[in-house]
Amino acid sequence: MGSATKLAFSVFLISCSSGAILGRSETQKCVHYNYSPSSSSLTPENQGNVSGVVTCSGEKDKRLHCFATWKNISGVVQVVKQGCWLDDRNCYDRNECVERKDAPEVFFCCCEGSLCNDKFYYSPNSSQQLVPSKIHLSSLLYVLLLLFLPVGGETRCVPAVSPVVTCLLQDPGPLPPSPILGQKPLQLLEVKARGRFGHVWKAQLLSEYVAVKIFPIQDRQSWQNEYEIYNLSGMRHENLLHFIGAEKRSINMELQLWLITAYHEKGSLSDYLKANILSWSELCLIAQSMSRGLAYLHEDIPGHKDGHKPAIAHRDIKSKNILLKSNLTACIADFGLALRFEAGKSPGDTHGQVGTRRYMAPEVLEGAINFQRDAFLRIDMYALGLVLWELASRCKAADGPVDEYRLPFEEEVGPHPSLEDMQEVVVHKKQRPTLRECWQKHTGLAVLCETIEECWDHEAEARLSAGCVEERIVQMQRQTNVTAPEEIVTVVTMVTNVDYPPKESSL
Repeated sequence: MGSATKLAFSVFLISCSSGAILGRSETQKCVHYNYSPSSSSLTPENQGNVSGVVTCSGEKDKRLHCFATWKNISGVVQVVKQGCWLDDRNCYDRNECVERKDAPEVFFCCCEGSLCNDKFYYSPNSSQQLVPSKIHLSSLLYVLLLLFLPVGGETRCVPAVSPVVTCLLQDPGPLPPSPILGQKPLQLLEVKARGRFGHVWKAQLLSEYVAVKIFPIQDRQSWQNEYEIYNLSGMRHENLLHFIGAEKRSINMELQLWLITAYHEKGSLSDYLKANILSWSELCLIAQSMSRGLAYLHEDIPGHKDGHKPAIAHRDIKSKNILLKSNLTACIADFGLALRFEAGKSPGDTHGQVGTRRYMAPEVLEGAINFQRDAFLRIDMYALGLVLWELASRCKAADGPVDEYRLPFEEEVGPHPSLEDMQEVVVHKKQRPTLRECWQKHTGLAVLCETIEECWDHEAEARLSAGCVEERIVQMQRQTNVTAPEEIVTVVTMVTNVDYPPKESSL
């Protein structure tokens, strides 16, 4: 018996015995690799990439895995990523990292066991599963022969001992353009919110958490509109939700439309206010960053470095669509109903009563909208006034107890108002949520109350602009001798350096 055959047989015996004893593999460490496009060479001697071994960590009672992603470029394997992977049933009891899909553009495999992603394979059209306790002699010997014996032809493969290897595979031929996230495996973890246009998931995109908003195909128009708004020039701003990409996915023969954005653990402002009472400085920070984001959204910027940024009306401003970052600064989300205004183009006159009833301005409830840009922006300002009221209602700055969290008009119309309910209260009775008397005794809250009233004024032309609201909040901070805006930014930077999740930019 030759030395190579003896070695192959020995490895087979060790693999079978260890699989029978261990059963489920514990994953503690994985090979870590992050391809850097700046590296011009594909040789292990001159990679210029980030590689090594990483210790895996995850939630209690959850299994951990390793993964690898790679591309086949003219018969040469280029590793894209290797690292730890969270609990995934598709990876259970796989002690080898094997891609089984036919001719994927980007290869992906996962496995269990420390450093199991050190080697990875492409084995399409195979129905058998690789599990430690059920290793078939023929498949194992085939893999071992590939490891140790020279074989001619196109199926000769050297597995990935180093992050960049040479592997001759059958060329799958031309493929359609890859989606935006084609090189990055995306793993859905848990549903965080359910809304009118679908579900929002917390997901893992390689080493960071992201939010995935999934639309059913019947809501294609909302998905398309939000995607187009995010892709307009100048839509990158610290107080607008950071957009990552969009995809079309087929799940159980059903087409789904995905939007991938930054993920923010604190969730929406509405959810945060339900569980937390705000200090005065926290109220100012949230209100200022929220109004700054809306002011930027509303602004027309012809000379923006990314191109002409048009003015945009959100049309569904509410506390559910304001997300909080880890440092309590706000970012505006959900642009499914947003409307952009381009020079020389009319917004049209087919815009009905869209948005959330509770936050609808009087002119929207009456169906008496003036179809001009400023009219749509003023509708947003009415809703912003209601959100500012929500902030005030949960602030402990004034003397007296802080009320339980309530939505605007919840006291007047309950949790599920009809259109007629809102018309009666807002249009006919001209009611607004109560501004408590004790708020007027606090210097800053008194200014905020005045600002709120000027935002939700019944006459649309009398409402403040978002930029003016931001200036008012700066004034509030100065009048109460609270940290000035410039100093607040410094504090935020310090917090970001300490606790900000990696690459956190939502739902």
